[in-house]
Amino acid sequence: MRLKRDMLILKEALAQEKKETKDMLVTYKRYTKKQASREDLKEANKQFADLLKGLGLGVFAVLPFAPITIPLVVKLGKIVGVDVLPSSFNNMAEKKRLRDSAKLAKTKNN
Repeated sequence: MRLKRDMLILKEALAQEKKETKDMLVTYKRYTKKQASREDLKEANKQFADLLKGLGLGVFAVLPFAPITIPLVVKLGKIVGVDVLPSSFNNMAEKKRLRDSAKLAKTKNN
């Protein structure tokens, strides 16, 4: 049950990342036609940085011992103050906490 819930949270994060990347591409297309504002371009550039973070972690995913190296890289990043996860994945822990507390409240009411 917990694995299924975690996989649903991961699916939501990936869907959010996909939507943000599509929006980024639309903004860049509008920029080439001089139709994008500075704020739109700033958001698109933030998403591009998120995309590069995800690609960087993808390199570790193909290496042997990925289940060990990826959490290690994330932990080391937090220690040195570098955010290595895309923004949609940073919100995963908060979403999980909210779902768990809602489930706990529901269990207490029954």
